[in-house]
Amino acid sequence: MEASEKGGFVEALRAQSERYHSRHPFHVAMNQGKLGRSQIRGWVANRFYYQKNIPRKDAAILSNCPDIGVRRRWIRRVLDHDGTSEGEGGIEAWLRLGEAVGLGREEVWDERHVVPGVRFAVDAYVNFARTRPWTEAVASSLTELFAPDLMAERLEAFERFYTWIDPGGLAYFRSRLSQAPRDSEHALEVVLEYCKTPEQQQRAVDALAFKNDVLWSMLDAIEKAYPAEDG
Repeated sequence: MEASEKGGFVEALRAQSERYHSRHPFHVAMNQGKLGRSQIRGWVANRFYYQKNIPRKDAAILSNCPDIGVRRRWIRRVLDHDGTSEGEGGIEAWLRLGEAVGLGREEVWDERHVVPGVRFAVDAYVNFARTRPWTEAVASSLTELFAPDLMAERLEAFERFYTWIDPGGLAYFRSRLSQAPRDSEHALEVVLEYCKTPEQQQRAVDALAFKNDVLWSMLDAIEKAYPAEDG
């Protein structure tokens, strides 16, 4: 791939940041400290369904990927979320976030608060990773290109505006400040290596757009289920 072609492809991928869920009104309100406690709890409980399914999505990519080198690096994502032993990993950290905002571990884990729109969007994402070419599934993960800035902004907002939340529950956000850049760098390397034709590159951009739609749809459903509180 010529340097100019590669640059244009990367630019098209990065342009998807304009559709990232950081621009959703619910997220904007969150980072401005305008959400009530029930809204924060609703977001945490519903977002957990996404977190819980990320290792399944990544396992689907692993099962479809023929490149041993890619698999050796990609499997770290599963371990980051599942942990290598009890009490470790991103899923555990999110459960602790649930406790920090006043939710019980069981009510977060058993999905009783998950609204249909969130479930549908997340299940569609897992199915996408299972059924689409593995390179497209890798491309869909490139929302992590935009995640570090959002994560830093979210962490700052939680510490500044939502002081009722136990700070110990914010460990997940802190861990992603280093994990997301590492993961996105690898995913971008893979996509640039395997998506060389205009058709392959367009499908990669479309996959990333689909992932943006998944994240946006989740917030649409959460925003409707947890409207702003009076007063």
